[in-house]
Amino acid sequence: MVSRHVLIIVFHFPPAKGSSGIQRTLKFCAYLREHGWSPVVLTVSPRAHEFVSDEQLRDIPQGVPVERVFCVDTARALSIRGRYFRWMAQPDRWVSWWPGGVLKGLSLIRRYRPNAILSTFPIATAHLIGLTLHRLSGVPWVADFRDSMTEDNWPRDPFTRRVHRTLEAATLRECARAVFTTPGAVKMYSQRYPAIPATRLSIVENGFDEENFVDAETNMVRAPETEGERVTLVHSGLLYPEDRDPRPFLEALARLRSRGEIGPATLRVRLRAPGNDGYYNSLLEEHALSDIVSIENAVGYRSALQEMLCADGLLLFQGPTCNHQIPAKLYEYFRAGRPIFALTDPSGDTASVLRTAGVPDIVGITDADAIELALNAFLADIRAGRRTGVARSVASTYSRSARTAELAGILDCVASG
Repeated sequence: MVSRHVLIIVFHFPPAKGSSGIQRTLKFCAYLREHGWSPVVLTVSPRAHEFVSDEQLRDIPQGVPVERVFCVDTARALSIRGRYFRWMAQPDRWVSWWPGGVLKGLSLIRRYRPNAILSTFPIATAHLIGLTLHRLSGVPWVADFRDSMTEDNWPRDPFTRRVHRTLEAATLRECARAVFTTPGAVKMYSQRYPAIPATRLSIVENGFDEENFVDAETNMVRAPETEGERVTLVHSGLLYPEDRDPRPFLEALARLRSRGEIGPATLRVRLRAPGNDGYYNSLLEEHALSDIVSIENAVGYRSALQEMLCADGLLLFQGPTCNHQIPAKLYEYFRAGRPIFALTDPSGDTASVLRTAGVPDIVGITDADAIELALNAFLADIRAGRRTGVARSVASTYSRSARTAELAGILDCVASG
């Protein structure tokens, strides 16, 4: 019997179009009720999102109240020729959510009498609303940071970075518990804020949801297969020139092609929705790889999972500046059960999880020479049937259901004082 409520403040929520980032809070809502917690969601109106899709609306559990508040993107709604005053976008471009979010949040607190508040980053305004509601109501507050809010050089704009750091410090001081997705993030914040007791910093990793994969597999067009000699590798999600730079990988591909090791008849690489399409297409032309590597448009979440399931191999990019972060898609890669070729710093949190799951193909993202050798061997092993994905028994330990049980334990602690 559900006896307690938690008010969840979240920006990335259906109908926002996306995949792994939306799934974290969406699946918390689905599974928290199994642990005696009834979620109430406070989010933004659909107009706040640049891209929307109805696909994941059906995944919002029946009976979960969802309140949507006015919010606009400053960059799209209030700019003139793409320019706007910096103060109009602090702590972020969706700060217009804050006043309505606070008013609606107070109304929801009066109505549902929640035992805890949970705000989830990104975006920073979600924590600003959580902080304000906690101060006004006294309801215990859990701040789900996921990844770090600030780095030494992030956000890039120094003024925005100072605003974020101020909000970050206030959040750490006043929340009952701060939640991160990796041990590295907890370590970094412990060093940055040594006065915060270690008992107030917790880890709830990301994961995958089995129901999503069962749905994807049920409606899949074809089973995984290698098209004769041609191997298909897929990367799903954003790439960044700074942190997930594919240039050394493309250089390695160009070298393999020049030696006759690969060609359009033997290899296809899909970079699905990487962003910066023009930039990456220019790199493909520069390396003469346009007939092997393609930049693909975003697809719905189910289609993205189906593409993972049908790939011969899955690519992961994570730069050394993100050693305390783990891409959420990694856990979906585990469940997809396809071989993974990971370009990441071997000393980072991502590599640690990969090794724990038994993934052998880990190579530094910046080392084109090492990528060339490791990738050639990886492709040969796939063709010979010597490469397999993460075992289902191992992948199951990373389920969203298990992660939600961890969050419920945290909520139990803060609600009991």
